[in-house]
Amino acid sequence: MSELNPFLIAQRQLDECAKILNLDDSVREILRVPMREMHVSIPVRMDNGKIHVFKGYRVQYNDARGPMKGGIRFHPDETIDTVRALAAWMTWKTSIVDVPLGGGKGGVICNPKEMSEGELERLSRGYIQAISQIVGPEKDVPAPDVYTNPQTMAWMMDEFSKIHQKNQFGVITGKPLELGGSAGRGDATARGGCYTIREAANEVGLDLKGATVAIQGFGNAGYFAATLVTSLFDCKVVAVSDSRGGIINENGLDGEAVFEYKAKTGSVVDFPDSDPISNKDLLELDVDVLIPAALENVITDENASSIKARIICELANGPTTPEADDILYKNDVHVIPDFLANAGGVTVSYFEMVQNFYMYYWEEDIVHERLDKKMTSAYHATLKASRKFNINMRQAAYVVAVERVVEAMRLRGRL
Repeated sequence: MSELNPFLIAQRQLDECAKILNLDDSVREILRVPMREMHVSIPVRMDNGKIHVFKGYRVQYNDARGPMKGGIRFHPDETIDTVRALAAWMTWKTSIVDVPLGGGKGGVICNPKEMSEGELERLSRGYIQAISQIVGPEKDVPAPDVYTNPQTMAWMMDEFSKIHQKNQFGVITGKPLELGGSAGRGDATARGGCYTIREAANEVGLDLKGATVAIQGFGNAGYFAATLVTSLFDCKVVAVSDSRGGIINENGLDGEAVFEYKAKTGSVVDFPDSDPISNKDLLELDVDVLIPAALENVITDENASSIKARIICELANGPTTPEADDILYKNDVHVIPDFLANAGGVTVSYFEMVQNFYMYYWEEDIVHERLDKKMTSAYHATLKASRKFNINMRQAAYVVAVERVVEAMRLRGRL
């Protein structure tokens, strides 16, 4: 599946939307490419005394609706096309939940699992130094993503503050609470997805009490999804997986216990009282809700016809190819597309920005209430467009998001 270029897929999805909306070719051409991208080289002194030069990127896709927003990934297989695709999806993601932000994304090619804490700190500070001219609270606000976390964000915020010789908490979101982070940010991506699952279940007539759930990917989003579908809806999580493999127990898995086991062993594999299952077979289980929460392009034209779930909630970015979307739609599988399903993270990141700006911080229940309102509104706007144009939910999410971006560009005189 590695040959599936995520940016080409993002462009194809946009092209489909442009046809539905009858967008002018010139508008489509503007929206198909980032407005700006920066490639940087980051020299870092490693613990062995040698200097290693890391390659990094920051892509700023569109700022018509507000400052750019998007995470920073540290990954050995990072590519500029992945970052471009994610920046495009961030543009549509901020638009679909109707927050006044644009889309961006960052990445550094490195393997954090093979680096010490000191090396990661020096890399984090070096990266923010390299991109400091194009980011800031009113320009572009990064956040954590794959293999980055609140500590990474704290180092970057501190370095940016040093450069500007004043505290700049608002340059980064996903920070520790003690440094201007927001309550409710940790589980926001999964919680937002759960709110859309609730709405989708109402739409398809599924009783979530006792409903079966399978989750591919047991990282941050997958773990929180497992615990939240249980605590919020009394669902039964029957299978989870990570990069090494998966586990299944038809009587249900305890998400907290699996998390503690993985923390000790490094994987969910061989969890007590479970049977092994491959990542491939997990996707094809006969469950009510399937949550892809791992990597791109795992549901393709090769396996889409074997998907038995009634609802797919895409917490991962780009887990489904366009060909697979067509098959799922024909088979009446209700897909909650990625940039809607996983928009809870950027929504609470926006709340964090707001709190940073006026230096007053909300209680967690207020964050949850406002997140629920945003996600529910976004889901129903997408569902309405799906019905209006007789199109699948991903196409509908694009229609809603792209229309808002195009209108902002028109009002600003950019078209």
